[in-house]
Amino acid sequence: MRRIWTVELRPRPGGPALVCPTCTAHTPSLTGASARSAVLAHLACHARSDALPAHLRSCQCQARGCRWHPRHRGCAGPVLLALTRDRSGRTWRLADTCAACAAATSNTAVVPDTLSGSTRPPASPCPSAPARHFQAGLQERVRVREMLTYLGAALPRFTSPAARLLALQCALRTDIRGHVRLPAGLLRGMRMRGNRELWLELAHAGWLALPDFRALPVQVRLLDAAVLDQAPGRRARSRAADWALRPVPMVLPTAAPALRLTALVLAAHACSSAEDSADMDILTRLCGHSPQQTGELLDRLVATRTLAAWQHNRETDEVVWQLPQPQAQAGP
Repeated sequence: MRRIWTVELRPRPGGPALVCPTCTAHTPSLTGASARSAVLAHLACHARSDALPAHLRSCQCQARGCRWHPRHRGCAGPVLLALTRDRSGRTWRLADTCAACAAATSNTAVVPDTLSGSTRPPASPCPSAPARHFQAGLQERVRVREMLTYLGAALPRFTSPAARLLALQCALRTDIRGHVRLPAGLLRGMRMRGNRELWLELAHAGWLALPDFRALPVQVRLLDAAVLDQAPGRRARSRAADWALRPVPMVLPTAAPALRLTALVLAAHACSSAEDSADMDILTRLCGHSPQQTGELLDRLVATRTLAAWQHNRETDEVVWQLPQPQAQAGP
């Protein structure tokens, strides 16, 4: 079954027009702020209307001769929905892709089930761990990781770490109409109260509308239609948003936003209490950093004893890190 949908933004005098060859749709000119949201919403409609049981889905990349990415070991892992855009941001593709091919394709992010409207509970990607806190916050960790993955594709690559943290809270706390209320205490705890530059940054990216800075609590409207139809209820997403503020066991309340975001991404990808790993490309995309900057931030996490050690395997592009082991309590 062919499950590939492509949308193109063609330049027009009044703004870009959305063109979809699948349904021969041609929208009127869009503003720069709404073009990305229109693309994501249109692709989401195709994915929902052309739903297919999991056992019938196959990697479309393999069907096309794997021309979307460099050669690798071959198709492997579950079949996922992968969102890919070209470097200019004019062409967007949503397709069924295996985990291995999705990881090897540049400018690609996996669309989580929480955004595709699936009511299936997310499967645990991590093995059982002895530490209780890894099991207690597993669902929250999965939701945060999936939303970070989506924001890695929806937000511009140059979006600052502080703006990404703010966007994550807004996306997880929104209602079905895209309205978010952020109390002053929450923004104060995140050290973002009165920081208008972050709101201007997300508004310039077309992700939200500027709020009234005089009103408390801050009320904002999201322009990204893809985050409005999330499968988990608002209460469950609110718990995930709270966990993202204190991602046990990597809590850094007084750190700079870049360091806090790096710690959050690592905590969201944690699978055990001993050693975890992720591709460097994933870490840099979710954090909005270069590999060199990511390495420097990981060094700072080691210096603050948040991490025990980390290393980068340049052949496989895999980053492995270890958490500090709790010291055994002395006997009486």
